[in-house]
Amino acid sequence: MDRIYLIGGLLAYVFAGRVAMRQLGGHVREATLAGLNVASVFAFLFYGGKEHYVLRFVIYLALIVALYFVLLLFANKRGRWPWLAFFAPIAALIIVRYVPGEWYVALGHALGKSWRGVPQMIGISYLAFRCSRLVLEIRNGAVPKPNFLEYVNFAFFLPTMPVGPINTYANFRRGFTERYVVPVGRAALRILVGAVKYLFLAGLCNQLTYSGLLLDDHPHHWMDLPVAMLFYYLYLYLNFSGFCDMAIGAAALIGIPVPENFDNPFAARNVKDFWNRWHITLSVWMRDVVFSPLSKFLVTKMGIQLADHAIALTITIVFLLVGIWHGCGWNFAAYGAVHALGVVANHYYTIFLKKKLGRERFKAYNDNQWIRAIAVVLTFCYCGASLIFFANTFPQIKEIFSVLR
Repeated sequence: MDRIYLIGGLLAYVFAGRVAMRQLGGHVREATLAGLNVASVFAFLFYGGKEHYVLRFVIYLALIVALYFVLLLFANKRGRWPWLAFFAPIAALIIVRYVPGEWYVALGHALGKSWRGVPQMIGISYLAFRCSRLVLEIRNGAVPKPNFLEYVNFAFFLPTMPVGPINTYANFRRGFTERYVVPVGRAALRILVGAVKYLFLAGLCNQLTYSGLLLDDHPHHWMDLPVAMLFYYLYLYLNFSGFCDMAIGAAALIGIPVPENFDNPFAARNVKDFWNRWHITLSVWMRDVVFSPLSKFLVTKMGIQLADHAIALTITIVFLLVGIWHGCGWNFAAYGAVHALGVVANHYYTIFLKKKLGRERFKAYNDNQWIRAIAVVLTFCYCGASLIFFANTFPQIKEIFSVLR
């Protein structure tokens, strides 16, 4: 019955949002959508939690208000002041992710509350990156500074709130400034496909992942390890891309464009190509916000003769940040380091091939279908194996290898 209520509530949200976008205008539309999004985020993501669900939501709402006023004060300032507004959402993410839970317990005791740890802040990583990117859009003159209702709609837009995709403010506002129309049947089919992937296929694959297959206190043949690696890779793709499909389809029905987050990642021929196809909006954020300015800075400091090494260093920093962004723990840093190694290796290998083969032979090398097939298989295996750090802590990895025989 709970699932029926959930589906009914989501359908009501999409219908109300669609009506508001099509039938209302100006401040009335903004206020209606803001109220709808705030109420829906509370109802679907916070209400009914095991403890302090009202407190968690109030903290989240207070954070949005604080971030807006920081943006209002500093985003259009000259000099370095806009960076204060840019780093404010990142600072909030760091506090939520990395401040020890014992500090919140102690604070709860001081306030007479029985807090068990850090309040659950659903979607804080995506919120931080959306809101920080907005500061740069304003600073670069790409968009005007939003009013409070526009900011709330962007920050609390329900379909992309929990796990993205990471939309830009300029793209989000296209739905308000021009009529964004996707055929109802196509958008509904996108939601259906996403639901099948997220609710059914991902659940099947999860039965053969690390937790479903290996962490059951029984000994296993070593062949179970590559099976778990394969099915966790499939599970993660189906789970994540399925949710994104539903988010993109629901947003399209309302009239809001949301960017694609996946482009057949299993066909990637190297790790760099993988990140152009997997979690695309995160890759674009890291490219525009971190990689481009940092690589230019390091090339300037190290000199053009060491430009290739400066780029390799930038790649390493970017992917360590990608790993840390995904979660708190050394296993996530290891996940980022493994992908940094893969992209850096591809960087130097490409430089070597271009020098060794020349332009024409290098093009022929890239066009060779056998080489491409081998590269795709190796990339698939590498990326799938790397997810052992994403799925498990180091003690869990140790336990996995201890049960293999």
